[in-house]
Amino acid sequence: MRKILLTLVVAFAALSLQAANKPAKVYMYGFAASFNDSTVYFTTLQEVDSAYIDSKTKFLYSRENYSYQLHDYLSAHGAADYTCATIFALSRKAAEKKNAKLHKRYTQGGKYTVKDLSQTDFLFLPIKEQK
Repeated sequence: MRKILLTLVVAFAALSLQAANKPAKVYMYGFAASFNDSTVYFTTLQEVDSAYIDSKTKFLYSRENYSYQLHDYLSAHGAADYTCATIFALSRKAAEKKNAKLHKRYTQGGKYTVKDLSQTDFLFLPIKEQK
């Protein structure tokens, strides 16, 4: 009985490890805001060919590291206290829709100064999958 139970546990562990990240083309943009400033930053919508998507959750692997790329860029340019987020989608149309909705939220009402970062200013670098 113990051997069967041990075999089942090992088999289950092996199956759960196979839910690996798979490389995919994603469309992403970055957003940065600060509680101390009324300026917000948007990067342009960028296509990243070698991003990894979790096969079970469809979530962008190492998403926080993409956000840190934007944070490091802004810190180097004098905006260190910003909270950065990376928004992605698997299709350009879905990513554009998300970008337009968030952009509209911050451009309406005139409460915020919106600064757009072009691809010559900031470009996301692919994150390699770690095993």
